[in-house]
Amino acid sequence: MQQSLLKTIIAEQQEIRPLDTRINRVLPIETKRLVETENILIITGIRRCGKSTLLQHLRQQHHEKHYYLNFDDERLIEFTIHDFQLMMEIFIELFGKEKTCYFDEIQNIEGWERFVRRLYDQGYKIFITGSNANMLSQELGTHLTGRHITLELYPFSFHEFSAYKQLEVHTKIITTEKKVELKKHIESYLQIGGFPQFIKEEMIDYLQSLYENILYKDIIVRYKLPSEHAIKQLAFHFASNIGKEITYNSLRKMLGLGSTNTLSDYCEYFENCYLFFLVRRFNYSLKTQIASPKKVYAIDTGMARAIGFRSTRDRGRMLENLVFIELKRRKYEIYYHRETKECDFVACKQNHIEHLIQVCYDLSEKETKTREIDGLLDAMETYQITEGLIITLSESAKHQVEHKHCVYTINVVPIWEWLSV
Repeated sequence: MQQSLLKTIIAEQQEIRPLDTRINRVLPIETKRLVETENILIITGIRRCGKSTLLQHLRQQHHEKHYYLNFDDERLIEFTIHDFQLMMEIFIELFGKEKTCYFDEIQNIEGWERFVRRLYDQGYKIFITGSNANMLSQELGTHLTGRHITLELYPFSFHEFSAYKQLEVHTKIITTEKKVELKKHIESYLQIGGFPQFIKEEMIDYLQSLYENILYKDIIVRYKLPSEHAIKQLAFHFASNIGKEITYNSLRKMLGLGSTNTLSDYCEYFENCYLFFLVRRFNYSLKTQIASPKKVYAIDTGMARAIGFRSTRDRGRMLENLVFIELKRRKYEIYYHRETKECDFVACKQNHIEHLIQVCYDLSEKETKTREIDGLLDAMETYQITEGLIITLSESAKHQVEHKHCVYTINVVPIWEWLSV
């Protein structure tokens, strides 16, 4: 790469843009600990969810002097692993010797992990963002095992959304008026989703453009797909069928693909770029898990609405998707249950079941309430767990249910209460 061009890009990128002070990201680990650890910090997540903004915040708050480069700059299209040494020489020439580096979307450069390992061994503190989970994990696992902390960032949570919108959602006493207000805020969040720029402007073209960008940059180009038709049809099908069961074979036939392996690869690509996720049926047999139908969820309800088809508002499925993403945010291993009946979520940590959860927008109809309770009881009986949870839009209750000589406790909680736990 031309030295003069690289020098110009580095110089132009150093200014820290003004940050929006309305929102601080709610992180699973304290920022202070992330900064002070010697390990490399990897911030990963879907494009435009706020990774670069968080990186700018860290630059502004914690390191007055450092090196910074955003590799998602079209002028760096010719940058290769051989240019990293030139880049460091320019950094030293322009800013003197420093020991902290911030690299945005560095996974765009093949072989980046070898360069980062060299810096780490030389005592540098390194912050990195990236938009592809698989590429990062493979490269880190090969060259940086035990030397990094990974922070997965998602679009705004409900409370981050509320803070950005300056909505009051924290309250100890829920009056009738406050209950109506909270329902309105939740429904707004389900409609808009959590992408910061879309929350700000609410232009549907933005989400559609973002989706196209992810599809082409992170999947079609990255994996050198010969045709875009099948992957686009699959994305449309997933976005239109949130929370529903799918099988590789049925999708293969629908898309006209020759192999279920190709379909499996496509699903993996979606998960790698954080666009869609597949949830397995819980079973102690891994073989049964793999063979059973999967359930599909999207990274964001606003994104799913923008790129999928719905004949109704489908608020129940969107609420279920919200709960799924929150469980991901809380680092649970997520499954669904189906024996004689279905339960939406089996939430585990270290292969231990911690929560059984049903999600239902409205429990007011007797038939709906019976179905949800029966599905939860089936899971509770199967796994010998005596307490379960039904998350609703606004209802709250506690039921003691005697079933086959055992007493089970079912807690019904409104979504805003569960999100505050």
